Amino acid sequence: MSEVTVLDMLIVGAYLLGMLLIGVRFMKRVKNREDFYAADHSLGTPVLLATVCATIIGGSSMMGRAGLGYTSGIECLMTALPYMVGMFLFSAYAGRIYDVGEKHGISSIPSLFEFRFGKKAKVLIAILIAFAMMGTVASQVTATATIIKLLGSNIGLSYEAGALIATVIFIIYTGASGLFGVVYTDVLQFFMLVLFVYIMVPISSITSIGGLGKFLSQIDTQYLIPKVDGRLLGDILSYLVITMAGAEMWQRAFAAKNRKAAKRGMFLGTAVYAVCVCMILVMALAAQQLLPNLVETYGSSEAVIPALTVVSLPAGLTGLALAGVFSVMMSTADSYLLVSMQTVVEDIAKTAKPDMSEKTELLLSRLMSVVLAFSALAIALYVQSAYTILTTIYNFYAAAAGIPALAALYWKKATSAGIIASVTGGFLTCALWRAAGSPLGLGPTLPGAAVCLILLVSVSLLTYKKHPSRMA
Repeated sequence: MSEVTVLDMLIVGAYLLGMLLIGVRFMKRVKNREDFYAADHSLGTPVLLATVCATIIGGSSMMGRAGLGYTSGIECLMTALPYMVGMFLFSAYAGRIYDVGEKHGISSIPSLFEFRFGKKAKVLIAILIAFAMMGTVASQVTATATIIKLLGSNIGLSYEAGALIATVIFIIYTGASGLFGVVYTDVLQFFMLVLFVYIMVPISSITSIGGLGKFLSQIDTQYLIPKVDGRLLGDILSYLVITMAGAEMWQRAFAAKNRKAAKRGMFLGTAVYAVCVCMILVMALAAQQLLPNLVETYGSSEAVIPALTVVSLPAGLTGLALAGVFSVMMSTADSYLLVSMQTVVEDIAKTAKPDMSEKTELLLSRLMSVVLAFSALAIALYVQSAYTILTTIYNFYAAAAGIPALAALYWKKATSAGIIASVTGGFLTCALWRAAGSPLGLGPTLPGAAVCLILLVSVSLLTYKKHPSRMA
């Protein structure tokens, strides 16, 4: 099969409509801010497993890693491995995050920073989180637009039209139902993406090649040899450190039903993700054999998985697989859009106006879903590569936020002055290193994180006796 049929388009359309209906359905359960941002603290292990895996698989991660695997082979696994390690470590202290939230009524990283370090530190980390989350939403818009362009090529749908369609869908069901809609659409999307993308597409691709033996014999071994350089080391560090301050994962830990669910849900979701990443490399290597002219045909190496789906599956199954691919993008975009909404409204706007009513807060949150999503759309139209957007955002956020977030949770001698200096210094160092062209071929995260750590420890120790912070 070499093209998308009407049946496939109908299946994808039905899936997208279903996501919107779920969002509207859960809108009725949102009575207050706790429902909107924390799902009434009702998330058990199975739901957390599904939403964690669906979120971290990600459209930009899937599409970008598959494209990287197509051009560079095993490098796509090397950058994923530290993220997996980081998430397994995160699952170990997700229980502490839950405990802190339960004891002090905390539901986000900025609110933890306010509790320990005051409002200045809260607003600073909130601005950084909003920047990172909006950029990540943009990477999902980019990935979704790439697929919509591929699907709509026969009727003249452009990348720009695809990006607009993706943005509107993200706005409607995220803004309508908050975390309730996000996590319960994630449960459906989890099953869609695992069954129809990470199981069915690799099997059908290898079958189209002529079987497992032929697939393995035709793999170019140069793509299985790691090629480590400074840029790759920087990306690896970014993915490891980013897990310390993944605002979307902290939000889920705060929203867990209990401590046990927080830890188990994170661990099991990461375990499934580890298997899925291996399947991405399999699909990338299969695409090298089935689609040697992929970039010339589709305009980007990031089209690997949707193009492989169209080539290797019959009508009907193609539609289900493409719906699964869409589910990957949507399950991540909604999570990051929700966190950016919470950050802007609760952690920035409400800090400026603490007497804001709950009704106004919910209304402003839904308004911000539109503003932030269209801001992400502007980024996606400017940088039409999901992987480029994602790695750039991760470099800055990991350098400035990862170590301070962990310190806020565990280090009693961390102070407000130390946190502000470390976040600011880490971000500026990363920006300057990148502007200088990454000297020595080293990615900007490593020098940024090093400066961040040095400033955090030195300034905190110098100011602790005079301005000690309270421990969570």
